[in-house]
Amino acid sequence: MADRPRVAIVYDWLTSLGGAERVLDAVVELLPGAPIYTLLYRKEVFRGSLVAERAVHTSSLDRLPLARTHYRAFLPLMPWAIERFDLRDYDLILSLSHAVAHGVLHRPDQLHISYTSTPARYAWSQPETALRERVGRGRAFAASWALHYFRLWDLSAAQRVDRFVAISHWVRRNVWRYYRRRAQVVYPPVDLALYRPLAPRGETYVTVSRLVPYKRVGLITEAFARLRLPLVVIGDGPEHRRLAERAPPNVRFLGWQPDEAVAELLGRAKAFVYAAEEDFGIAPVEAQASGCPVIAFGSGGVLETVIPEKTGMLYPEQTVESLIAAVERFDKGEVSFDVAELRRNAERFRRESFLGEFRALLEREWLRFSERNGSGADT
Repeated sequence: MADRPRVAIVYDWLTSLGGAERVLDAVVELLPGAPIYTLLYRKEVFRGSLVAERAVHTSSLDRLPLARTHYRAFLPLMPWAIERFDLRDYDLILSLSHAVAHGVLHRPDQLHISYTSTPARYAWSQPETALRERVGRGRAFAASWALHYFRLWDLSAAQRVDRFVAISHWVRRNVWRYYRRRAQVVYPPVDLALYRPLAPRGETYVTVSRLVPYKRVGLITEAFARLRLPLVVIGDGPEHRRLAERAPPNVRFLGWQPDEAVAELLGRAKAFVYAAEEDFGIAPVEAQASGCPVIAFGSGGVLETVIPEKTGMLYPEQTVESLIAAVERFDKGEVSFDVAELRRNAERFRRESFLGEFRALLEREWLRFSERNGSGADT
């Protein structure tokens, strides 16, 4: 990067390994030597990743009992904790934020770029019913007040960011809707090397997801209970036990699986099923790279990654009935899919494309900031 600024990476929390953490892995590759500042860190989860090779600085929350495993309960303390990071030794601060990472404090002579996965979903876009599911009806009123004050802080924190970059046009619109800040779009990287079509393909449907409420995996399992078609669910999370206990015999929960096992299942699956309103959605791209058509709720980032009737089928309502209708149409073979076209579409999101585009963005923004800062102009 031009005149090599000292760079710090800020990330919300490092407690599990998923799509967002794979984006961080690519950023770490792009910025050799840059330390990571994060609220919480479970080092054992990241063994073998590039993150584990970096200096990782954690907040005071990391020393509190149960914080690493019950981090959502500590949300009211997170704005305070993120603002306590001392970043004065750096020229460029890059936050990767889906909650509070963009809220770090910095000086006028430091450039802060925030690569935003989403404005905090549970504060801005999660319905009250989901809030009650998370904290229970008795505490929902108190939690809604806490989120009200969190939104006030979040809006204020967003005004401190110099440049927003969004992972999709869906997120770009949400950054404007909630923060009134403009954002450039750089699609996140998907590591496609492992994913490829395999033969023979089977008759099993697959979904890969964190088992949290907004992913709506329960909607998928309920639909397949009625369809009586084979479904494999890959992933773990707080909803795992409840969903697995209610699953019918035709639905298997495999829990967390290594990348190689996921690639094998996607390479042979009949179709990939998704019910979330996702901000981008890496798993549907991995499915397409595996030659596996996608059946997804037609809202959010999936509109930017799936080509209707060519690489997947999009159903119009986030309901069991709407999903069932789409799966029945797919199962009857009413739409045919070309494996080569599925792969070509996935190639748009290659890791190498992200590295080149994001590097160019950082260099351009740093050069522009340096020129303006040197002239005394307002950035």
